[in-house]
Amino acid sequence: MRTKALRLYGKKDLRLEEFELPPITEDELLVKIVSDSLCMSSYKSSSQGADHKRVPDDIAENPTIIGHEFCGEIIEVGSSIKGRFREGQKFAMQPAMHGTYAAAGYSFRYLGGDAQHGIIPKCYIDQGCVLPYGGEAWYRGSLAEPVSCVIGAAHASYHTAQGSYEHRMGIADNGKLAALASAGPMGLAFIDYIIHCDRRPSLLVVTDIDDARLNRAAELIPADEAERFGVRLIYVNTKKTDDPAGALRAISGSGYDDVFVFAPVSALVEQADAILAYDGCLNFFAGPADAAFCAKFNFYDVHYNSTHIVGTSGGNTDDMREALELFTEDRIDPSILVTHIGGLDAAKEATLRLPEIPGGKKLIYTHISMPLTAIADFRELGETNELFRELDAVCSGSNGLWNLEAERLLLERAPSVSLG
Repeated sequence: MRTKALRLYGKKDLRLEEFELPPITEDELLVKIVSDSLCMSSYKSSSQGADHKRVPDDIAENPTIIGHEFCGEIIEVGSSIKGRFREGQKFAMQPAMHGTYAAAGYSFRYLGGDAQHGIIPKCYIDQGCVLPYGGEAWYRGSLAEPVSCVIGAAHASYHTAQGSYEHRMGIADNGKLAALASAGPMGLAFIDYIIHCDRRPSLLVVTDIDDARLNRAAELIPADEAERFGVRLIYVNTKKTDDPAGALRAISGSGYDDVFVFAPVSALVEQADAILAYDGCLNFFAGPADAAFCAKFNFYDVHYNSTHIVGTSGGNTDDMREALELFTEDRIDPSILVTHIGGLDAAKEATLRLPEIPGGKKLIYTHISMPLTAIADFRELGETNELFRELDAVCSGSNGLWNLEAERLLLERAPSVSLG
């Protein structure tokens, strides 16, 4: 089968190429990839090339396909696994396997998200990493991987009890939770999950230092929506007080059982430490680029108040399954994450420039041709382009968010990526 994909040959050497996929073996799957959401990890691997721990040394001769947050359709099933999968079945992928750094989007010649088609090898099937997806929107399947990261963070927090060495995993049920610097896309996904999951706090305080971001967060996830699920939700601009920790403690009364930090800022970590309650868990969600990043932590409280810290990076396969289930049931909406849309021909530049492009997730549809475009720019572009005018109308009716109707319209009307 002829297909196109964005392939990695070396440091900052990405090439959109057409090539032949080999026939699948009896224990492999041939898949059509429809959507892929770009991740900062793809920027890092494309910048580091073979120096990246997940990228093979021989990519100059055997390039790999970039992108690991993808969703698609199974179009051919190997003879030995026909009872486990069916043609036409939608799927999402857990790219990280146990016991190896090899991963889709980094390590495989024929499997990655920025491709029209791919081959899923036996190793993924054996580890249960090919996840059936029953939802209608392809982009939601792509976003299961990033949303699994916030789900995993909530599960990784833990608490203790005096006289016992057993850790109780997960955020404190009916407790008090603060999410610091969390009005960005991943923070919003976390808030959405915390309000609508099965284990909720009674108080959720969300902080940021930008009124525009906080106002947008309150518009997307209003306090009365949280109240419907028994959560008191408060948005706070900590830049407006000389004593952020004191102001946050005053809201809680006795400190917070769980504090999540969404930005790698030392002062923010220290602020989180200062507002922990007895047996409080600080979850450092933010991924710092500086390998020497550090912050002060109060070890008096570690000893006498049982405060503790945990860090998470990514979610596991069970977290992805939970995300897909919540999407299918319409309990959480990952559209909050998406700010840009593009076609396969936009993936190279978008990946290499990812840190420079503001906003949240950049969503690539691999069978269409379209420049990377901010949803916020649809209206202006619609003055001269009918497709963007219609996309703006659909997204405006959904509070400015990407949605199933917009996706269908795009896939029906956008020009296709040509082969040959």
